[in-house]
Amino acid sequence: MMLRSRRMHRFVIPLAIAMLATACTEGDREQPLSRVDPVVIPPADTTTRVNVNIGDPILEIPTTFQVADGDLLTLVWSDEFNGGQLDPEVWFFETGDGSEYGIPGWGNNELQWYLPDNARLEGGRLIIAAKRETVDGFGFTSARINTRDRFAFKYGRIEASIKLPSGQGLWPAFWMLPQDSPYGTWPSSGEIDILEAVNLDGFPGPGGFGGGNEIFGTLHFGGGALGRIIDGELYTPSTDVTEDFHTYALEWDKFEIRWYYDGILWAVKNAWVSDA
Repeated sequence: MMLRSRRMHRFVIPLAIAMLATACTEGDREQPLSRVDPVVIPPADTTTRVNVNIGDPILEIPTTFQVADGDLLTLVWSDEFNGGQLDPEVWFFETGDGSEYGIPGWGNNELQWYLPDNARLEGGRLIIAAKRETVDGFGFTSARINTRDRFAFKYGRIEASIKLPSGQGLWPAFWMLPQDSPYGTWPSSGEIDILEAVNLDGFPGPGGFGGGNEIFGTLHFGGGALGRIIDGELYTPSTDVTEDFHTYALEWDKFEIRWYYDGILWAVKNAWVSDA
């Protein structure tokens, strides 16, 4: 994962990565969900902790400038996931069902309980494992990590090489929320979703989106008297997003946001507003 800009300017958005649930483990080997006994669901291990949050992170805000389509870029930050474990100076591990943060179900009625150790590094890759196991009344676990209070930015290009999972009920996401909220609470201060995918190789979810090989990117804004405004685009790549790694990128400047898939520009947004 890397962040790029041609020059340097102030950053204010932290990165977030999460994935919903399925897949279990048998010893140290992953099992397809179809082979998991729906009656005998194993309990999750909530005591082992490889990934542990630190209490005094330092917020890094590299200086970047706006980036135009086709600009020459300079790398200002990256995480190549080639260490022994995720760096807690960079990544924050959110846990539970969102109640700890005042948003039970994370605002999405999610079915999984997030555990830090469902995210691991292996062979230079970040692996987020969704498992069929129980904890505190939930039947699935997964991982949810972000750079809040550790790394934030404003404008530039951010990209990640991602291999997406297939399966009904899975909703992997790569998105950005405000480090600060100068225009008010969500969604007034905005949300930028770089990549989401629902039910890949499966069937569409509520609202008719997702399924097959479809991905999408979205802006959330408005708030207050305006109500939440959702402005997104759907895209179906010509290559299977679950078979290999592909580069998902977003370029963001003051007046325009652009989405890319393996260098292909597939969506542009240039109008958003906050009632504040």
